[in-house]
Amino acid sequence: MSADSRSRPTGTARRRPLLRGAARLPLAAAVALALPLAGCAGGSGSGAHQGSSATSGPSGKKAPVTKDPDAWIPGYVAKMSPREKVGQLFVPTFSSRASALAIVRKYHVGGFIYFPENFSSPAGTAEQSNALQKASKVPLLLGVDEEQGIVSRTPFITRFPGNMALGATQSTADARAAAQVTGTELRAVGINLDYAPDADVNVNPRNPVIGLRSFGSDPARVSPLLTAAIAGYQGAGVAATAKHFPGHGDTATDSHTGLPVITHSAAQWRKLDAPPFKAAIAAGVDMIMTAHIVVPGLDRSGDPSTLSKTVLTGLLRGELGYKGVITTDSLQMAGVREKYGDAVVPVRAINAGADQLLMPPSLSKAYNAVLGAVQSGKITQKRLDESVARILALKQKRGLFKAAPADPAKAAAQIGTPQQKATARRVAEHSVTLVRNERGLLPLKGRKVSVTGPQSAALGEALRAQGVATADPATADVHVLTTVNAGTATAARVRALASKPVVVAALGRPYDLDHAAGAAAALATYSSGATSVGALARVLSGAVKPAGKLPVPAGGQPVGHGLSY
Repeated sequence: MSADSRSRPTGTARRRPLLRGAARLPLAAAVALALPLAGCAGGSGSGAHQGSSATSGPSGKKAPVTKDPDAWIPGYVAKMSPREKVGQLFVPTFSSRASALAIVRKYHVGGFIYFPENFSSPAGTAEQSNALQKASKVPLLLGVDEEQGIVSRTPFITRFPGNMALGATQSTADARAAAQVTGTELRAVGINLDYAPDADVNVNPRNPVIGLRSFGSDPARVSPLLTAAIAGYQGAGVAATAKHFPGHGDTATDSHTGLPVITHSAAQWRKLDAPPFKAAIAAGVDMIMTAHIVVPGLDRSGDPSTLSKTVLTGLLRGELGYKGVITTDSLQMAGVREKYGDAVVPVRAINAGADQLLMPPSLSKAYNAVLGAVQSGKITQKRLDESVARILALKQKRGLFKAAPADPAKAAAQIGTPQQKATARRVAEHSVTLVRNERGLLPLKGRKVSVTGPQSAALGEALRAQGVATADPATADVHVLTTVNAGTATAARVRALASKPVVVAALGRPYDLDHAAGAAAALATYSSGATSVGALARVLSGAVKPAGKLPVPAGGQPVGHGLSY
């Protein structure tokens, strides 16, 4: 899907007036006056047309399909008040349903981001989403950071391992299926935007903020998996977000707590970091998130990319040709607050080229700063209108102007179905990577095994379910040592168990295997979740043959290495 193939509201599902005043019309009526209405695809908001065929407008009469489904937007934006336009730029957090409703009424925000404390049951979450949408005159982008793996905010969702595990599968079908399940479950509770997938190319094993969130270290392998995930989310009717532009994969500083500096030259950036974003743009990604990083090779100002016109407007808009919505990463993070104050940052971000401002530390301070900048001309009317038009076009593209409310009675039934759980199990099994297997130590069936390390109780239980006998270390034939981001400590743990053959299973970052040279066998699962632990047990027992390939160099082996039985 191209970034410009967007559907239009039918004018029948949402009739709430957007603008105050007798001269201002409800959105559906405004659209109807602006141009004939075209038909829309189903809940995914895919924007399918039928060439020159006709479709029914709000009056029921047949009207020809227009070639430009967004033609109504500029005229509509022109009728919005400055306060309503500025509100569309903001996506804050909220503490309760009541506080969110008050924010909608006061600030006309473009959306909200959900965190674990904003969820209840699936039914309760769906009811809350409906209440927020009902209160807003423009459909809200209700988003969440649901990358799966180590960044997961939704308490009741079907659990998948994260992107690096998907990178190990080397399967675009698996990447798309995982995203489609996740998107389907989010949409069931009224969430229509996911701040995923991660497009960063993780080439720094010490990266404290990306790591397992990345599909891998090779942009040629990352790009097709990224675009498959985008297709999965957007196919489920959920807007997808490629992040973090221009690329957060080579840093040893966490932008939540500091301002990272990435020393890639412009040529290195174009070769390593840019390809996944170019692929995402070609795939019609709905949104791109900025990174709070300094890349002197791209911009010598010392400003984080979120505040850099050179990076956002020059590179992302100009060189890469991106026409969709640009969102900042959280404005609460230290990386963007280190150089400028909280009232300066949002104004600079908009003027740099950002369209939406995510999680301002103080909504009132940020909103008033942007409104004041618009009134003074520091942010031009043209610049403001560009962002508002992009945001409305995204909401239309995802079908929000015509979307039926989430159904609380059916929400739970659409989450964690046997088929969805089977998909998660399959993805986890495909990801388990056998890096070393000296003297055919694996599979373990027929041997007595001791299990130690993180998730050892769960793994021991899962091994017994596969017919593998477990024993205490003194009587075991083989020691299985699990690690989660143990780093150099892995070597000492292997030595402590060296009286018997040792199997090291890295349940977190596979870089632990760089310190497991004394182990007879080594595997990576890229996740310590129950689904991946179960998959590991099936591989160790021999019930499932290992199929994963390393998405990053680890255990002395290159990208693409992986053994089987």
